[in-house]
Amino acid sequence: MTEGHGDDIYRYDDIRINFSSNVYTHADLSKLEEHLREMVGMIRNYPEPEPFSLEAVIARKYDIPTECVLVTSGATEAIYLIARTFALQQESFSASILHPTFSEYEDACRMYGIPTLPDNDANTHSILWLCNPNNPTGSVVSPEKIQQYAQQFDYVVVDQSYEDYTQAPMLTPQEAVSSDNILQLHSLTKTYAIPGLRIGYIVAPSHLISLLRQYVGPWTVNALAIEAGKWLMENDVRVLPDLNTYLTETERLRQRLNQIPGIKAAETQTNFFLAQITPNTAAELKDYLARNHHILIRDASNFRGLTPHHFRISTQSPQENDLLVNAIEEFMQRKKMFPTWE
Repeated sequence: MTEGHGDDIYRYDDIRINFSSNVYTHADLSKLEEHLREMVGMIRNYPEPEPFSLEAVIARKYDIPTECVLVTSGATEAIYLIARTFALQQESFSASILHPTFSEYEDACRMYGIPTLPDNDANTHSILWLCNPNNPTGSVVSPEKIQQYAQQFDYVVVDQSYEDYTQAPMLTPQEAVSSDNILQLHSLTKTYAIPGLRIGYIVAPSHLISLLRQYVGPWTVNALAIEAGKWLMENDVRVLPDLNTYLTETERLRQRLNQIPGIKAAETQTNFFLAQITPNTAAELKDYLARNHHILIRDASNFRGLTPHHFRISTQSPQENDLLVNAIEEFMQRKKMFPTWE
């Protein structure tokens, strides 16, 4: 799905505060930018056909075999690669997807002709797609539950793109490698707040990585992305805020929103959460905030299982969070006083 995601800042003239993307927007990337300026001459040559050097760095970091790592152009490429790979096997696979969740799992299966089953329904040659932490709800499935799913389904794809935004226990790369049927997705895009560079990777048993490699095209990851990934991981760079402080602020924002009549913000285990607005729609609220306050939120109505009243918020700084709350209060008050006001 190329349309309908969050972070559609390009649609508006002057967005100043972005609550729409789950990626942390205040990361200090100055040292990475300086390093890439020094390495920009790399663009004169082709990158590695497959980014083996970055895969080796990842393998060393997690103490797993290099043949159990496959780097992709963002986690989204990994999703489509997995769907394409299973679609081209002799067996006919079906997919189970727990909704509401990231739309690309269903889109990838549809693109390659893999039928989807009802939520959490296992069938012959079945693949479970699991976003953990889940986008857009912020909920987390325990490693123990994932291992149970691995007994129930032929294959389990665990997308851990937001793993660095939660304090809940996560399935480790070592656990994924030691399994027979778990494919674990990771996103350097989220970990280092660099969505423009598109870097992700898959950790899985070597026989599954070997199968996936048969369907990877050459040069899918560009030279600067490979260099950025290696530099960030080798230097153990951290750009996200203190997680305990960040999640405490998330809970403060959630509680403040719940004090506004007509707004209900759901519990979460990460930095983003779902909210509902009544009687107005999320689209109306989004448009008002963008036009009048230069604030962007995520209209979540296009997630399967949600309604036109759902929107998603990703925590920003305390000052920006307070501006959001005040702007939503203003919207609700004006709509109450002038129902037809625009």
